[in-house]
Amino acid sequence: MNLLALIEHVQGLLDQSQVHTGHGTLNTHDEAHWLVFWRLGLPLDSDALALSTNEPVYQSLSDEHIQTVLELTNERIQSRKPLAYLTQEAWLQGVPFYIDERAIVPRSLIAEVLCSGSIEFVLGFEPDRVLDLCTGNGSLAVLSALYWPNTSVEGLDISAAALEVAHINVLKHDVSERIALRESDGLDAAQGLYDLIVCNPPYVPLQSMKALPLEYQKEPDLALASGTDGMDFIRHVLPLMHHHLTPRGHLVLEVGHELPTLVKLYPQLPWMTLDTQLGDDQVLTLSAQALKDYFETP
Repeated sequence: MNLLALIEHVQGLLDQSQVHTGHGTLNTHDEAHWLVFWRLGLPLDSDALALSTNEPVYQSLSDEHIQTVLELTNERIQSRKPLAYLTQEAWLQGVPFYIDERAIVPRSLIAEVLCSGSIEFVLGFEPDRVLDLCTGNGSLAVLSALYWPNTSVEGLDISAAALEVAHINVLKHDVSERIALRESDGLDAAQGLYDLIVCNPPYVPLQSMKALPLEYQKEPDLALASGTDGMDFIRHVLPLMHHHLTPRGHLVLEVGHELPTLVKLYPQLPWMTLDTQLGDDQVLTLSAQALKDYFETP
């Protein structure tokens, strides 16, 4: 069996077992590629076809190679844990992050609009201070620090356990001098004013939580669930946001598929959407002035 055939075999096993993707991959083919390449110690961006064709060691894999891949595949299927928890590694915009069950697997679409330059285009300037609210494993805070090398970043989260994971990633990417991590219930521990607040909050409604695939149930409920309609956390922090933004600052908020609920809750807010690979209805932005006008106007 060569490398390409092994990937196809693993994909077949994943398909047959009806595992759910979405924690770093969007389909079982990509998940099989990731699983096989990670298990064999290959760069994840390698070309499987080229290796299978041109490299003798991957033209006919040893029984040991095949067995170790199948063991990981079986663990993925039997445990229903996201593959990122099994490898303790997740990639976001080409950047690797440490992850374990203490934090949600990083997959925020905010990373895409950050690294594409869309956020800076909206701002019109490079921010001096950025707040990553609900930082989880710290991936958005780290990406902000890497994208803006002169920017000071803070990451807040209510989960002390998640912040332990975030600290690992801050050290991993050597940005500890520019990122401060603090435990906080919402904005309680925010300090001063920020040019940009990015927030990928919990927003899954109660009924949706009950219907989530097993893979999502392996993640901390605290990072996903937010009351009956999914808006409890947003209700708590949104009216306070403008008090923590500079006059020219902006909020960038991820709401997944809950935009209709958010618009119904705040129908007069002039949301602007940002394009992502999953559409233009999941990441939103508002200026500090728009938030102030809405929440301070009688």
